[in-house]
Amino acid sequence: MSSITEDAVRELAAVSGDGSPVVTCYLDVDGRRYPRRQDYEYQLDAMLRRARERVNGSAHTAKDLQRIHDFVRGGFDRSSTRGLAMFACSAASLWRVIPLSVPVHNQVVVNQNPAVGQLEVVLHTFERIGVLLADREHARLFVFDLGELVERSELFDALPRDYDHRGERDQGDTRGHVQDLVDQHVRRAARATFDLYREREFPHLLVGAPAEVLGKLEGALHPYLRERLAERLSLPVSSSPDDVRAAVLEAEARIEARREQELVDRLRAGVGSGRRAAAGLQPVLQALGERRVDHLLVSQGYSDAGWRCGSCGVLTTVGRRCPLCDGEMVEVHDVVEEAVEQALVQSCRVDVCTGNADLDVLGRIGALLRY
Repeated sequence: MSSITEDAVRELAAVSGDGSPVVTCYLDVDGRRYPRRQDYEYQLDAMLRRARERVNGSAHTAKDLQRIHDFVRGGFDRSSTRGLAMFACSAASLWRVIPLSVPVHNQVVVNQNPAVGQLEVVLHTFERIGVLLADREHARLFVFDLGELVERSELFDALPRDYDHRGERDQGDTRGHVQDLVDQHVRRAARATFDLYREREFPHLLVGAPAEVLGKLEGALHPYLRERLAERLSLPVSSSPDDVRAAVLEAEARIEARREQELVDRLRAGVGSGRRAAAGLQPVLQALGERRVDHLLVSQGYSDAGWRCGSCGVLTTVGRRCPLCDGEMVEVHDVVEEAVEQALVQSCRVDVCTGNADLDVLGRIGALLRY
């Protein structure tokens, strides 16, 4: 899995096609939404068909679109891939595929430079997650970044052999001493977790421990870590890295759903008060045209027809004359997709929300505004 860093995204954004367009394609291949291969291939074919219509037969661009088609149709490892970012410009010898362990929004952009907006969204949205697993004797630490394990360490504070299992008659009443050793182990695990946090700085912490250890463990955590405690995991300390990763991905989905709900709640409050928010297709398109959108929220699967100005690019739900420049407008079959592309070009944050009834009630699309 390719790693993504701010430096790598900036380096990619600086690539130029030397006068030839660069094709950028983001494809969602998340098995939860597209369980069958043909499901995401259908989405890809539709996007590429629309892109071919836009480029008016450019040979270089047609070649790049075909290369993307052939790569996806040729098959790739889906075991840990939930999104693909592909960049192609045959004239500039550019071909780069970045498999992602997080989903993306389906998008094709043909421009003079690679469209890296979604990579920036991934970097800023899917944050590092720390994991602490412990019992009375062992502790293990993990850090996951974009769903991938990037750090792992293990601690072991062994009690004397059979120390807490032998009968009191054989060893005397050592329960107090055993508990002291366990408490010492818990404090050491908490300190190690804070040391790892200072090195890697993860915004979310997941903890798994037996009930008799969990309270002491959470109480021993540094206040910074207690603030970042997101969920408790039902995982034994002996769990395999694959089992830990699966639990982290499930927890990450819940964390993301809560984050999306907080955004929708902000949107609903802003619309209700008439302050810095817009809901519904036409109000959002108008805000985009005025470059006032800071954060765009769209319900998964929402599409609608609309119009795009051929001169200034303004999007509306009605045509044929542009409300801004009075230019001729062309009909587009999915103005929602056009709005998402425009928002990304404007460096807006974009969230595609799955199954959020509150956003659906607001019109399936909304925006938090800069002013």
